[in-house]
Amino acid sequence: MSKPFISLSPEITRANALDLMDWLEDESVVRYLSDSREVSRFIGQVIDRVQLPVLTHLFNQGGRFFMACDRHDVPVGFVRLVKTGPDCEIVLVIGNRDNWGRRLGASAIREGMKLAFFDMRAEKLVARIHADNARSLQAFVRCDFRLESETPTLKSFSMTSQRYLRFLRESAVDDPTGIYITEIDHARLRSVLALEQGGAAVDLEHEIERAMLVDAQQVARNVVTMNSRARLLLDDEAVEVALVYPQDADASAGKLSVCSELGTAILGYKEGDAIDWRIPDRTRRISIEKLLYQPEAAGDFHL
Repeated sequence: MSKPFISLSPEITRANALDLMDWLEDESVVRYLSDSREVSRFIGQVIDRVQLPVLTHLFNQGGRFFMACDRHDVPVGFVRLVKTGPDCEIVLVIGNRDNWGRRLGASAIREGMKLAFFDMRAEKLVARIHADNARSLQAFVRCDFRLESETPTLKSFSMTSQRYLRFLRESAVDDPTGIYITEIDHARLRSVLALEQGGAAVDLEHEIERAMLVDAQQVARNVVTMNSRARLLLDDEAVEVALVYPQDADASAGKLSVCSELGTAILGYKEGDAIDWRIPDRTRRISIEKLLYQPEAAGDFHL
C-alpha cells in the first residue's frame, strides 16, 4: 500500500472554491465546524463578486489557507493556519468523505506543522477539536499533539516547536523511507539555511531536521550526499545531476543546488528510492535510478 501522501497548495482557484462549497454544504463534513455556514456563504459571495481564475489573496485574509491535495493532485480537503503572537492555530478538514480512514488527515497535519514551525516560526501550534470528533482527535494524537485543556464539548491540543523537532527525529528512526545525512553535511547545510529563505528553504530545513545523522566515513555508498552525482527518472524522463552547495550550482553543467526544490527532494535518499515531488502545478515522481559518484569522504566541500 502506498504511504499516505498530502501536499499543501497555496494557490486557490475558482474550481477549488466550488469544491470547498460542496464540502461545506455536506452535514457530515461540517458537523464539528463552528463557522462552516459563514465560510460557505463567504465563498459563494466571492465567486459571484470576483471574476478571477485565482482567488488566493481572498482566502489568505487573517491567516494562510491551503488546499490539501493527494498524490494525484486531486483536492481532498483544506488546512488553515492562523498565527497570533508566538502561537499558531491549525484548522484541518478532509472534505471528501471517500478519503476518510486513509490517514490523509495525519499527513496533512505533518505538512501543516512543517509550515507553522519552519516558515511561520511559531513557538506552539494549537488545534481546537470538538470532543466528539473522533477522527480528528486520533489524527492529532498520532502526530504527537498533547492535550492542553478541555471542556465538555472542546478539546485543545498543542505541539511545541521543541517537541516537533523531537517528533521528526523519533519518527525517522521507524521510517523505512527515512533519509540519511552526514554530520558534516548537516552542519554545513545549517549554515546555508542562515542565508536562504522561501519555500525551498523550509523544505530543506525540514529534511535535515528529520534525517538520521551518520559519520561521513560510514555512510552507505548508495546514499545521495552533497557532491554526489546521480541518474534520476523524473516521471519517465532520465536526467543526470550533481548535488552541490548553492555557490557551485550550474544548471548547464547539471550541478543542482541543494536549495532548489529538486535538490532538496533527493538529498539523503538511496538508489532505488522513489519520491513524490510537488511542483507548483502537479506532483512528479522521482526515482533515484543509480548513484554514479559519491565523494570518498562523503561531505567533501569546496569553497
